[in-house]
Amino acid sequence: METFPNITSSPIIFLLTGVPGLEAFHTWISIPFCVLYATALSGNSLILFVIITQPSLHEPMYYFLSMLSTTDLGLSISTLVTMLGIFWFNAREISFNACLSQMFFFQLFTVMESSVLLAMAFDRFVAISNPLRYSSVLTDVKIALIGIAIISRGTLVQIPLAVLLKRLSFCRSRVLHHSYCFHPDVMKLSCTDTRINSAAGLAVLITTAGVDSVCIVLSYVLIIGTVLSIASPEERRKAFSTCISHIGAVAVFYIPLISLSFVHRFGRRAPPYVHTLIANAYLLMPPVMNPIIYSVKTKQIRKAVLKVLHSRMTKI
Repeated sequence: METFPNITSSPIIFLLTGVPGLEAFHTWISIPFCVLYATALSGNSLILFVIITQPSLHEPMYYFLSMLSTTDLGLSISTLVTMLGIFWFNAREISFNACLSQMFFFQLFTVMESSVLLAMAFDRFVAISNPLRYSSVLTDVKIALIGIAIISRGTLVQIPLAVLLKRLSFCRSRVLHHSYCFHPDVMKLSCTDTRINSAAGLAVLITTAGVDSVCIVLSYVLIIGTVLSIASPEERRKAFSTCISHIGAVAVFYIPLISLSFVHRFGRRAPPYVHTLIANAYLLMPPVMNPIIYSVKTKQIRKAVLKVLHSRMTKI
């Protein structure tokens, strides 16, 4: 029987890809990517700073928002070096261990973001359906335990994927189709049987983002039922308005995630640039858009951000 060399016997080097067919323009293409990364890092850092420093925002809803900003920062930082390295220096090479580490943290923060969005849906359900018990249900201790559960869940589901990927051998083309290491992309380059890896990856996707999205939808079904039972049209409008930001955050996370999953599993004949565009939208849309959505649509956040910016301007 033919055997393939184990990846631990010799160093494995993968080649990352920028924008296929536009390699000569990578320096120019890096400009909008730099703007997007700067927006994501500064926006989420500002949201975190505002929530930490403003006592009026020390409430369950904003604690969950701080978790969302933390995961968005993690998503951005986990791919920043490889992405800009390709565009600025054509630094395409990445070792297997570095690729594995990037995949682990990238997917960890992805699962965490999905979990945080589910926790935020539960927060909105409690706040609307039982406002008098809101503070007693979501205490600081319970929120801390939810945070620990989110981190633990993300870590536990990623460890098997990393172990299964570690056992693979690679003897074909080692050119990846994205500017960061993505689990299905790396798996396709293996010359050994990857059916277990594919099944495990699909199971993780279903039991995390799949289950979370269903629970979020169910939460909003219950929320809509509660809101429609409110007699006052003004109160109904006010209750719905508290959910707009969260609905926007759910949309910018799940739409690119579902699109990327479908393209990787069923769009093998799609042009390379389609994979690239969807992968980059999946990577950058949530970290860039979430601070904007919450700053524009949430009055308390908007006022706190303007207050902090004004205080900093007056000190200059």
